[in-house]
Amino acid sequence: MPVYNKLVRDLIPKIIEDQGKFLKTKILSDEAFRKELRTKLKEEMNEYLEADNDKDAVEELADLLELMNALAKQHGSSIQEVEEIRKRKAEKRGAFEEKVFLVHVEE
Repeated sequence: MPVYNKLVRDLIPKIIEDQGKFLKTKILSDEAFRKELRTKLKEEMNEYLEADNDKDAVEELADLLELMNALAKQHGSSIQEVEEIRKRKAEKRGAFEEKVFLVHVEE
């Protein structure tokens, strides 16, 4: 019997049950949920970094975006607010479109 002990998307238990399998879940406290979101973020980031093609990379980016949405809510914000902050920072400091790589700065 595989033991997972990890955060999963809301519909995963139903998908497993629909396959005729039995499972056990629990609902996390807010503190435990935030901790597990961060753990899941690391997991999905690693999967993105290991993706060896564009299709898989985009799939993993979608998972990261879903986690960012959940994390924004945990911090009393929204993904829309995060996007507004991103835009402001891009206007003030730029984005990553020009592929600039800083080598060194002389004092």
